[in-house]
Amino acid sequence: MVPLGIVAGKLEWSSTSVFTINFLAIMPLAAILSFATEQFSMKLGETLGGLLNATFGNAVEFIVSIVALQRNEIELVQASILDSILSNLLLVMGMCFLFGGTIHRGESGNGREQIFSSATAQIACSLMTLSSTSLVIPAALYAVLDQSGSKQKDNSILTISRGTAILLLLLYVLYLIFQLRTHSNLFDAENQNEVGEEVEAEEPAIGPIAANAILCVTTVLVTVCADYLVDSIDDLVKTSEISREFIGLILIPIVGNAAVTAVVVALRDKMDLAMNIAIGSSIQIALLVAPVLVIVGWITDIEMTLHFETCKLDTSNPLFSHFLTLQLQSKLSPSQWPFLSSRAPFRMAGPTISRVLCLWVFTSSSL
Repeated sequence: MVPLGIVAGKLEWSSTSVFTINFLAIMPLAAILSFATEQFSMKLGETLGGLLNATFGNAVEFIVSIVALQRNEIELVQASILDSILSNLLLVMGMCFLFGGTIHRGESGNGREQIFSSATAQIACSLMTLSSTSLVIPAALYAVLDQSGSKQKDNSILTISRGTAILLLLLYVLYLIFQLRTHSNLFDAENQNEVGEEVEAEEPAIGPIAANAILCVTTVLVTVCADYLVDSIDDLVKTSEISREFIGLILIPIVGNAAVTAVVVALRDKMDLAMNIAIGSSIQIALLVAPVLVIVGWITDIEMTLHFETCKLDTSNPLFSHFLTLQLQSKLSPSQWPFLSSRAPFRMAGPTISRVLCLWVFTSSSL
């Protein structure tokens, strides 16, 4: 599919064909990225492994966003950022709890609880709440500024977005120091194994050199396919009823691999690693990817802001309501799949229903 996507872009086929073929081509590339990252991270431990998986889990969205930003597709970039955060917090976490709890049962065949560290989950949730507050600041400022001077108002939003981006990057650096150096013991799942079970270490199927080579080659191919995909969006929007916001909010996050990776490790009864990937991916989007995109726009003289008005969604409502849902989940350790206990509906039903409602409200207003 990848060669066909490149040929379609080179020969300038119809926008629908170019978009569809390259969209489908990126999906297996994302799976290859997931496999190579997982193999490389097996020797790094769950903390570093989760960080690496979350980083490359966002690689596809980041590459597509960079390409879109260079083509001044700001609405597409903003929609992709917002949905990547919400998808990882709700849909991915709900799938981890559902499939992990369904597959893993005790020796008698009865359901059992999957253990994860509620302390580290609450730390991540607190960090996401702080970052969400920072992301809402531009929208709040836009609402209170005088409507008469639109140009001055846009400049103020641009300035506050760039300042917020710098602060978010500093916060991410502090988070890395906290996670990897000063309080690494809190994130060490092996030291938090309450039941004392010995987990057999898995051996990687390929070596680190081969994994790195696969990561490099796959990243280049994703960049090429993403370039053709984004280049076809203008004509696709003009010739169809699909909006840019729908492409960024619904379609682009589908090609990422963070969801697949998190669910796979949850199926292997590694809930700490699954949560590190899912929540860590959202943290990286909010504290690293979004600020970097703003700064890249600053350098290239593109007015990329953190004001998500173009997404046709009230940013503060979905962000804060979803973080409240996640806070409830993190306090209910250990995890179970639905109907195993009275606490279970918060595990999967809450995130999934919230996510479905969010998508339904958006699609009904944008299509």
